[in-house]
Amino acid sequence: MTLAEVKQGQNVEICRIPDEIIRAQAIRFGVCEGTVVRCTEKLPVGPIVIAKGLQELAIGRKLAERITVREAF
Repeated sequence: MTLAEVKQGQNVEICRIPDEIIRAQAIRFGVCEGTVVRCTEKLPVGPIVIAKGLQELAIGRKLAERITVREAF
């Protein structure tokens, strides 16, 4: 499943961030492969907003379609 397919309120674990540059940028925000995040908002045509702790991050839809995740319990 990709980050773009996640439902609002769902917790997921980041499995794969394919692009090396984007992976480095995500690490600066404390998000890397293996990190569990929660989808706090999913705009119909806009970004996916994820949260890790008190920090929120908006990820563009095209990028979210390339990030692989799996459901976290």
